[in-house]
Amino acid sequence: MRAIRVFLPSLLLALCPLRPAIAQETSFFVTSEGTGKGGDLGGLEGADRHCEALATKAGLPSTGWRAYLSTQAMPPEVPVHARDRIGPGPWHNAKGGLIASTLEALHGLPNAISRATALDERGEPVPGKVHDILTGTRLDGTAPSPLDPDSTCRNWTRNSDEGGALVGHHDRVSAIDQPWATSWNSAHVSRGCSVPKLAELGSGGRFYCFRAHDQTDSRE
Repeated sequence: MRAIRVFLPSLLLALCPLRPAIAQETSFFVTSEGTGKGGDLGGLEGADRHCEALATKAGLPSTGWRAYLSTQAMPPEVPVHARDRIGPGPWHNAKGGLIASTLEALHGLPNAISRATALDERGEPVPGKVHDILTGTRLDGTAPSPLDPDSTCRNWTRNSDEGGALVGHHDRVSAIDQPWATSWNSAHVSRGCSVPKLAELGSGGRFYCFRAHDQTDSRE
């Protein structure tokens, strides 16, 4: 009987796959899911809340998370640049791997973001079939020109076939052999902002979340 008692816990452990251990210094992840509303993330505030909710569920610190997203604006309004929202760095993924030490390193070539390092908040890899990650951002981390067509799904409030969003490839894969085509933050524009239109080129409505270490960034 005692042998059975010892055997059963071991059997249960063998049958139940363990999730990767989550590093407590985690300060970067790709969302494991979108909001379900296409490019309508509830604006920047809604996107930040989504980051915080996923972080909390995964057992990470629940505050200080910012979505890596920009907004477009016509003067006199001021655009929001994704790079200005996420603090100075450094950032680590859920396995403790260093993503970048500074903003300059994050937006330089090369950086450490790849299929192997761009993990979700649970430390799990993001499927290649949804490698289009919403950013609304140019290569240097700044917002698109207000003269450009909609590149932020109307500042993350649009869930329709109209408009579009700049996306990056978290796995750095593209059929086009050019550095911009494999960019993690600015590879191309989606074909629309609805769930089906985002999915046409490989977006599941996911986006990057960074923890701003100084936690002084406002929720713009």
